[in-house]
Amino acid sequence: MRRIGISLERVSDEALLAGLMTGDPEIAVAFVRRFQRRVFGVAIAVVGDVQLAEDIAQQTFERACRHAQVYDPRRGSVPTWLAAIAHNLAIDAVRARKATPVDPVDLENMMETIADTPERHALSAETAVELRRVVGSLPREQARAVVLAGIYGMTAQQVADFEKIPLGTAKTRIRSAMAKIRASLAIRQADP
Repeated sequence: MRRIGISLERVSDEALLAGLMTGDPEIAVAFVRRFQRRVFGVAIAVVGDVQLAEDIAQQTFERACRHAQVYDPRRGSVPTWLAAIAHNLAIDAVRARKATPVDPVDLENMMETIADTPERHALSAETAVELRRVVGSLPREQARAVVLAGIYGMTAQQVADFEKIPLGTAKTRIRSAMAKIRASLAIRQADP
């Protein structure tokens, strides 16, 4: 590709980004070709789905075109800026995915035991027993919320959606449960 006698492959990243604001399709194609592998790589690394990663890459370039004028080279290079846009869009896409339905019976079983995770190995046997006891002593709705958040890795919004409660209620349940767990474990550690 040549533009006014200058090869677009030799133009700096910043100049190519600035050229996007002209609306020239040749510059847009050169810009996408230069960064498409990096942008797609970031997206696929986060979402793990080729189709979704392609959509995210396209959204990244669309956003870059719309916001090219706000790019600040003092905050990072053009590839870094694009990678940040792609990463943020990919994270948003992951968060937007619906939570996997959980059978209430499975959830009850999870509340009685701690899964075999690295976190479990970090806990002493006594602490694990104490943690199970504390979670078991919580009010049922708090225990469910903290298990959904802690073991299933759900966000407060996903807990709210799963439990069909307001977001504030889900946050309060998780926060209250965590405070009770911390207090109980702190008391136990203070006692010799």
